Amino acid sequence: MPRLYIEEYTHILAGRNVSIACREGVLRDHFAAIINDIKFLNRQGIITTLFHNMANRFANRQHFRTLANRLPETRIIRIPSDTDFYAAILEKINFRKPVFKLIFLERKFLIDLKGRRLNTLTTRGVRDTLQGYGHLIANANFRAVLDKICNFIETGHLDRVHILPARKHTIKHELFTVEGTGTLIANNFEESFLPIVSKADEQLTVGILNLYKIRGYLKPRDSAYIASHRENFYMTQIDKIAVGCVELKPIDAQTAELGALAISVRFRGQRVGVFTVKAFIAEARKRGYKRIISLTKNPRLQTLYLSLGFVRQTPLKYAERQAQSPGVPMFVKNIHHYHD
Repeated sequence: MPRLYIEEYTHILAGRNVSIACREGVLRDHFAAIINDIKFLNRQGIITTLFHNMANRFANRQHFRTLANRLPETRIIRIPSDTDFYAAILEKINFRKPVFKLIFLERKFLIDLKGRRLNTLTTRGVRDTLQGYGHLIANANFRAVLDKICNFIETGHLDRVHILPARKHTIKHELFTVEGTGTLIANNFEESFLPIVSKADEQLTVGILNLYKIRGYLKPRDSAYIASHRENFYMTQIDKIAVGCVELKPIDAQTAELGALAISVRFRGQRVGVFTVKAFIAEARKRGYKRIISLTKNPRLQTLYLSLGFVRQTPLKYAERQAQSPGVPMFVKNIHHYHD
C-alpha cells in the first residue's frame, strides 16, 4: 500500500478543478471504487466533475440515482452514448474555465516497447510515443484523441492530463502519492531545490529514500538520521511536491559528498536528475566547497555523473572514504568558482 501524503497534496489541490472521464463499461466495472475516490477528493475541498456516457435507459436509472445521491458536490455530465466520448469532453472543456487536471480512467496502462508503464510525458513525448509505438496503446479510440489532448495542453485549456487504469484507489494514489498509478502528461512542471525545514519534509524524504533502498543502491536512512542531519538534506520539488532528495555531506573544508540521491521514477526522462545534481553543485559552490565526490553502483546515476563532468577516480586523499564503501565506484567533480 503506497503512502498517502494527504496534507501536502491537499495544499496544492484544494479549490482547483479536477475532472474525471470514464466510459460506460469502465464505470460499470469499477462503479463503487470510482465513487469512493471522487468522494475522497470532495472531502479535500477539490472541485470535481464526472464525465460518463452511460446510456439513458431504464437499466441504468439506479446508477444515475446512486451517482446523484453519493456525489452531491460533483458536477455530473452525461455524454450521449452515440457521440464520440473523448471529442465531446474536449469540446465541453473548451467552453469552460481551464481545468487543472483531467483524468481519463481506462482499462490499461500506457506502456512502452518493453511493456513498462509510461509515467510522465510532455506533449512532445506523447507525439514521439505515437509515432514510435502508438499501437501499444490498447484503446484505439483513445489513441486517436491524444494529439488533440496535447493541443489543449499547449493552448492552456488543460494543465495536467492523467491516464489511469481503473481500479480501487487509483485516483487517490495518482494524486496523493509520490509514484502515482498511471501516466501524467504536462509541459509546465515547476522545479525547485529547497532545504528540508520541517517534520513534514523529513517524512517525505524518508518516503522517497525508502522507495530506493530496497534496490540496494542506497544505505538506509531513517527519520532519526534525517532529523539529526536536516541542515544537509535538500529536496527537489515538482509543482511544490517533493519528488527527490539529496544529502550534502561535508568531507573536509574543500570537499562535499553528494549522497542519498533519489528521484521518483515517475519523473524519469524529464531531466529531474540533471536539475537536482546541477542545483546541488550550485549549493555546494555557495557553501564554499571546491570539489564534489559521490559513490554509487547505480548505472543510471553513473551515466548522469559522467554527462555532467564527473570523473571516475579515487584520489588518495579520499582513500578512507572509499574504504567505507568497498567496491563502489567514486566519481569526482571540481567546482569552478565564478571569481576564480
